[in-house]
Amino acid sequence: MGKIKVGIIFGGKSAEHEVSLQSAKNIVEAIDRKKYDIVLIGIDKNGKWQVNDPSSYLVNADNPKQIKLSKSDENVAIVPGATRNQFIHQSTYDQLDQLDVVFPIVHGTLGEDGSLQGMLRLINLPFVGPSVLGSSVCMDKDVAKRLLKESGVNVAKGLSFTRAKKEKIDYDEAVDYLGTPMFIKPANQGSSVGVSKVSTKEEFEKAVDEAFQYDRKLIIEEGIDGREIECSVLGNEEPKASKLGEILPQSDFYSYESKYIDEKGADLAIPADLPQDVTNKMQQVAVDAFEALQCEGLARVDFFLTDDGEIYVNEVNTLPGFTKISMYPKLWEISGLPYEELINRLIELGLERYQQEKSLRSSMWDQ
Repeated sequence: MGKIKVGIIFGGKSAEHEVSLQSAKNIVEAIDRKKYDIVLIGIDKNGKWQVNDPSSYLVNADNPKQIKLSKSDENVAIVPGATRNQFIHQSTYDQLDQLDVVFPIVHGTLGEDGSLQGMLRLINLPFVGPSVLGSSVCMDKDVAKRLLKESGVNVAKGLSFTRAKKEKIDYDEAVDYLGTPMFIKPANQGSSVGVSKVSTKEEFEKAVDEAFQYDRKLIIEEGIDGREIECSVLGNEEPKASKLGEILPQSDFYSYESKYIDEKGADLAIPADLPQDVTNKMQQVAVDAFEALQCEGLARVDFFLTDDGEIYVNEVNTLPGFTKISMYPKLWEISGLPYEELINRLIELGLERYQQEKSLRSSMWDQ
């Protein structure tokens, strides 16, 4: 049997473009080249898809603040309805080598929200991570929290507003309901993009304006005084939870820069120093949240743990960062699954789901 050809799709138009480049770099460096051949498909900030040479696909690869996608003249297009070779070179119309599976590592909008997953389903390619529903639900923090609450999972109190209802956002009413400090977030963003911690009316109004720069809907949440705990979940129909990790931010909160740029922005306690019964409970809640939000493959579940033992799910990330300081792979590593094996397992899970979907009937009549 020959090698499995993996298409790694990365970059994208979202505010998390640079994070995606870093994640792709780590995957490319770690993937087992004896088992897999890779095809790199980079998406630039204008949304153009291109094939990149693995030896030169990044500029300033070791500088998170200046990392860029190398420009390539090999732009690619998608052929809907094709049973094989779904990608072609735009300039020559030559077919790109047939991909066996796709590892989408496009964080944020149009990559993590079900859009890319829907396209991959339309062109009949297996892929890593949650499918359309799980991806879109988890990306919308407002919808995710409603479903978690309905499933009995504890979440922070919050308010949501669309841009069309901006005039109804009132600082005093928010304080009466949520207290201070509050967090204001774009509903459909990740990696702490556009997130602000506020305690005054001036900060509140500025944060509302900033959040609406990134999405047409925002959420306002109560500030919870608790430890920030994270858990990695892996699996399809029988998901498993990793050991837990704790974020110890060195700044006011765990910001974008703390996560991806400043290696001293936060200390990571891995594993988290918690009693075993608390660890067990949080692992079960992580699996419960994963299943409630229709996740598959992978997700990272982020918690707050208060001094009185209350557990709150903050959010569920379906394509968490794979950078060298990212929590998702670190937690599996201490749980006995090294980075290279984790990538292998994720690809296996994507292929398993694809085979299950292929077994479903597509017609009421005998074929």
